[in-house]
Amino acid sequence: MNQDYSRPEDLTWNCRKCNVNLIVGPATLTYMGNRMTADLPQCPICGFVLISEELALGKMAEVEQALEDK
Repeated sequence: MNQDYSRPEDLTWNCRKCNVNLIVGPATLTYMGNRMTADLPQCPICGFVLISEELALGKMAEVEQALEDK
């Protein structure tokens, strides 16, 4: 089961390219050769993934640091 990193306010965003609401779905993230899957807000048509500033500066920064320290 994937960790859900979406917030209710993330789903109020629209994809500018496709003009549709974002939905929560699995997204594959890769960093330094490591792959992870997380449920993130994304466009159901083009696959654009929204990563909030809170997530980027919080949990993702922690994971990046842990991988770099290996």
